[in-house]
Amino acid sequence: MTMTRTTYDVGGVLLDRPFKIRRLGHFGFNVRDLEANVHFYCDLLGFRISDLSARGGYFCRYGSDHHALVLFDKTSSDERAQTGISARHFRAENDINQITWQIQSRGEIVGATQYFRDLEMEIRTEGRAGGMGPGSNFHLYVWDPDDQINELFYGIEQIGWDGHSKPIEMRPPGEPEVLHEPHISEFREVQDALVRGGIPTEGYRYQDPNLAKFEVDGILMPRPFKVVRIGPVKLFCDDLAAAEEYYRAVMGFTLTEEVEWHGERCVFLRCDNEHHALGLFPKPLRAKLGLSSETSNMSFGLQLANYRQLRDAVTFLRDSGVRVETAALPPELHPGMDYAAYAFDPDGHCIELYYYMEQVGWDGSVRPPEARRKVDPSSWPETLEPLSDTYHGEPFLGPWA
Repeated sequence: MTMTRTTYDVGGVLLDRPFKIRRLGHFGFNVRDLEANVHFYCDLLGFRISDLSARGGYFCRYGSDHHALVLFDKTSSDERAQTGISARHFRAENDINQITWQIQSRGEIVGATQYFRDLEMEIRTEGRAGGMGPGSNFHLYVWDPDDQINELFYGIEQIGWDGHSKPIEMRPPGEPEVLHEPHISEFREVQDALVRGGIPTEGYRYQDPNLAKFEVDGILMPRPFKVVRIGPVKLFCDDLAAAEEYYRAVMGFTLTEEVEWHGERCVFLRCDNEHHALGLFPKPLRAKLGLSSETSNMSFGLQLANYRQLRDAVTFLRDSGVRVETAALPPELHPGMDYAAYAFDPDGHCIELYYYMEQVGWDGSVRPPEARRKVDPSSWPETLEPLSDTYHGEPFLGPWA
């Protein structure tokens, strides 16, 4: 990989690459026990199934994006990954099926595809799935130095008040290669599908089977908390320097903070005002932290709406038989957060539950460690004094339930 200094016009602003990652859009696991994990993520954590895959997987959401979480069977996914172009990137421990980053326009997808070609970096998939591909988004799939699959996407389907996803018959045709000419709008695609006889209400609609028995800040809900954001994603890496170079130089993340723990350097990277969207950790820490050796994912973050809900989530999940720890990761390894809990899914993936993420301002400075809230992981107070950026950041849009 050779990087040369080039600037690109991205919406009238000159940037170092022809796209800008705005946020983590969706994320997925390949799991050994698919039904048990659907129960964990949907019945217990509150994700809603938005669509079923032709390959037997589940597309799930917490808001209006068609999907924020994808679950597939690991055995069949591993078999597919060991054929074709993916075979030389296959690692059994890489059970993340995608880490998907949102960019802002279809033009950025076109530019990103050419950018990776110019860098002579291998492309797994480009264009648009269409047809049998739920979500209708334009995308680009590439591999990082540890063979993790990263996707850049634009234009994911939005699911509205009626809860129906777009039926297969109304989805646009696929594009196996990125097309440079302008594309018609989604509104026009839908209009054309209606003319063909498409029926919007024939799309999948999830009905939560769980009784709404918890009063949650004025709303009756099936569980005493609401997921309002996904991420950060934290990865174990073979070569931390190579992974950091890739995500900073190629993908455009900004280094927020680095930490040394047990003699190992760890880095935290951001793509917006959140302290970090991505954490990179050397693999020797996996055993030191007592985390599963069968996954290269250190943790997957879920932000809950507030501190009370975080406390209630710990109780609810423990009462539901889930292993939940408040000291699984030391505070040094989640800078930018204060209180966090760690729930473990049926495959042993560490799910980081939190309510607060430090916001980084215009000058790029982070709060110094000595100015952060002191946290005792074994003793959580009932209420907290606010910080200067408590409840800051992008709000969740739409009703909770």
